Amino acid sequence: MKRMTMIGCLLLATVGLFAQPDWTKKATKSVFTLKTFTADGAMIASTNGFYTGTNGEAVSNFTPFKGAARAVIIDAQGKEYQVTGILGANDMYDVVKFRVNNPKSQPLSISTAVAPIGSTAWLLPYHEVKNVNNGPVRKAETIFGEYAYYTVAMSMTENLVSCPLMNDAGEVIGMMQQPASEKDTLSYAVSARFVDSLKITGITYHDATLQLTQIHKELPTDIKEANLVLYLSASQMDSTAYVALIEEFIRQFPNVPDGYTARALQEADGADFAAAEKDMQQAIKCASNKDDAHFIFARMIYNKVIYQSDQPYDSWTLDKALAEIQAANAINPQPTYRQLEANILFSQKRYDEACKVFTDLAATDLRNAEIFFGAAKCKEMLRDTTAMLALMDSTLATFSKPYLKEAAPYLWARAEARINAGKYRDAISDMNEYETLMAASVNDNFYYVRHQTEIQGRLYQQALNDIDKAIQMNPQEILYYAEKASLEIRVGMYDEAIITAQECIGIDANNSDGYLFLGLAKCLKEQKEEGIKNLQKAKELGNPQADALIEKYQ
Repeated sequence: MKRMTMIGCLLLATVGLFAQPDWTKKATKSVFTLKTFTADGAMIASTNGFYTGTNGEAVSNFTPFKGAARAVIIDAQGKEYQVTGILGANDMYDVVKFRVNNPKSQPLSISTAVAPIGSTAWLLPYHEVKNVNNGPVRKAETIFGEYAYYTVAMSMTENLVSCPLMNDAGEVIGMMQQPASEKDTLSYAVSARFVDSLKITGITYHDATLQLTQIHKELPTDIKEANLVLYLSASQMDSTAYVALIEEFIRQFPNVPDGYTARALQEADGADFAAAEKDMQQAIKCASNKDDAHFIFARMIYNKVIYQSDQPYDSWTLDKALAEIQAANAINPQPTYRQLEANILFSQKRYDEACKVFTDLAATDLRNAEIFFGAAKCKEMLRDTTAMLALMDSTLATFSKPYLKEAAPYLWARAEARINAGKYRDAISDMNEYETLMAASVNDNFYYVRHQTEIQGRLYQQALNDIDKAIQMNPQEILYYAEKASLEIRVGMYDEAIITAQECIGIDANNSDGYLFLGLAKCLKEQKEEGIKNLQKAKELGNPQADALIEKYQ
C-alpha cells in the first residue's frame, strides 16, 4: 500500500511537471525583480518586470518609479543592473518602458495577435516554479483602438504584479495589473504590445507623467522628435539640465548640426565665443542645409556685436556676420536671410544699401511691418523726413483696423516721428490708438509725454486732463505739478495755478519750481508783494528763471 502511494505520488508529480509548458525554463530568464530608490538611497518599492528588447529594453508598472531617483533590476541569475533611462510611460494603466544597462538582455517574444477568448493564459513569475499558474481568457477589451485589456479566470497575489502573461506558444500577451484583492478569482493584464509601444516624443518629453520620476528620460530615436525635445526644452529646463540634454543629443546624433548650434548658443550666451565658433564650424560641416547653419552663425555674431558689445572677441565683427549671411544667400537665397543682411548693413551705417534691401523685401512674401519700419529707420538716418513718414504709414498699413497689440510699438514709433516732424495732432492720434491698445499698461510717463505733445498742438484742455492723470498715477512726482502750474498760468487759470504750486511745495519745500510758479501766479493776480517773495525764494533755491521775473514785476 505504501509502495502504491509512492508510485502514485511520483505519477502525480510527473503529470504536474509535464503540464507545465516547455518554454517556461527559458522564459523565466527574461523576468526580473525591480527596486526603486529615492535620491538619499531609501527604497521606494519592489516589483517585477521583463525584457522586451535585446538592448536592455524592459517594462514594468510605473507606480514604483514615482519620486524615484534611481532603479535597479535583479535578474534570474541574481545579477544586478542599473536602470539608465525611461523610454515611455502611461499613468492611466500604470505602465512604463525603460532601459537597463544590459546590452545582451534576453527579451520575451511579444505576440502580435490578441489572445482569443477561451484560450489558456499562463502567468510567468520572477523565478522558475514547477507549476505555472494558468487560466482561460474571459475578456479582451480594446484600448487605444488596437490593444487588448485582458480578464483571465485565475487568482494572483500582489507580488506577481508586472509579471508577463503568456499564451500557449510562449509569447507574451499581457503584463499583470494590480489585483482588486487576493481573493478575487479574476486577474487583469494590459496588452504587452501596448506597453512595449510606449515611447517619448517631442511633445510628451515634458508631460506631467514623466515628471513624476527623477530618473533620466531618454531622447527619442527619431531625429525630428529629438529636435522638438531640444527646441521645447530650451524654455522648460534650467540651464544645467538643458546643457546635459544638449550633450546627450550630440552623443546620440553626432552628425546632426542642431546639437552643435544649440550648444553654441549656450556658449555665446556665456561669452565663450571661441567655443561657440568651434561648434558652429562643426554644425556647418555636418549640415545638409548649409545655408541654414550659415544663417544661424551670422545671427549669433550679429547678436553678440549688438547686445554683448562689452564682451571682447575680436574675430566676431559685423563684417564677419555679413560674410556668413551672404554665404547663406549664395547657397539658397531666402527673404529671412536678406532681412538679417539689411539689419547688419544698417548697423554698419550703410543706410542706402540697407534701405535697398528692405525695399526689395517689401515686394516679397516677407512683406511685413518690420520690413517697412527698417526702411523708415534708414530714411530717418538719411534725413529724408518725407520718405521716412511715408514708410511709417506703410508700416501701419500692414495691420488691419481695429488694431491689435502687435501694432502698438509701431504706433508709438510713428507718434515720435510725427512729433519730430512737427505733426503734433497726428502724433496725438497715434498716441490715442496706442492708449486704447495698451490701456492696462500705460503709465504716468505716457500721459506726461502726451500732455507735452498736446501743448505743442494747442490742445490745452486735453493737456490739463493728461497731466492730471499723470499726477493721479504718480502723486509724488514734482515735475508734473510744475508742468501743470505752468500750463494753468499759460491759459490764465491763475487761481488753479496757485493751488497746484502750493501742492508742489507741500511735497518738497526745497524745490524751486513750486515757488517760481506760485510767485508768478500771484504777480499775475496783482498780488505782487507776495509774488515777489516767492520769486525771491525760488532764486535762493537756485532757479535760473527767477531773476528775470523779479526784474519784470518789481
